[in-house]
Amino acid sequence: MLKSHFYEGKIEAGCDEAGRGCLAGSVYAAAVILPEDYQNELLNDSKQLTEKRRYELREIIERDAVAWAVGIVTPEEIDKINILNASILAMHRALDQLTVRPEAIIVDGNRFKPWTPPKNPLLKGTGSSAKVPYTTIVKGDGKYLSIAAASILAKTYRDDYMNELAKEYPQYDWLSNKGYPTKKHREAIKQYGITPYHRKSYNLLGDGQLSLEFEP
Repeated sequence: MLKSHFYEGKIEAGCDEAGRGCLAGSVYAAAVILPEDYQNELLNDSKQLTEKRRYELREIIERDAVAWAVGIVTPEEIDKINILNASILAMHRALDQLTVRPEAIIVDGNRFKPWTPPKNPLLKGTGSSAKVPYTTIVKGDGKYLSIAAASILAKTYRDDYMNELAKEYPQYDWLSNKGYPTKKHREAIKQYGITPYHRKSYNLLGDGQLSLEFEP
């Protein structure tokens, strides 16, 4: 059974990202605040769930959450600031959009940067603009409900996005691989070159070389 909270007695947001290892597409992140003592035995790391179950749980999370939001960082931004910084920025953008101000943050993984709440008089919660305390938790999406919920929202909204891009560029098999480095994806890059959605700073062909010589 996953735990409901890491910080006792605080409004706590769980954060996770999706798409960090992809060759194409934006990186997505979600922030979720769940009710105190919330329980849902079906919630788990999104990678452990079927696609159908993830979408079923997305509806439940959005219904039950005190607040939730999704943040996005584009391939162009990823190329400029690198994927680690982009993943953290996507989480910050998700946190910025929460309609309830979190008093603490728990993050999947082992890297994060301090987040300061935006100045928003309509935001519910404390009025402090100080940096919010956070804890990084390795494999946190399999330990805490709010991180698991965030992983599901980030994954499903990113999948929706990649499915739309796949209509424009069907040759890259994004319906199946969602932009990850599969053999078919890399073969398509070799044959057709890159799209505006590919991350040019990545080793797109898997040969140790950056693939900047390709044009959209």
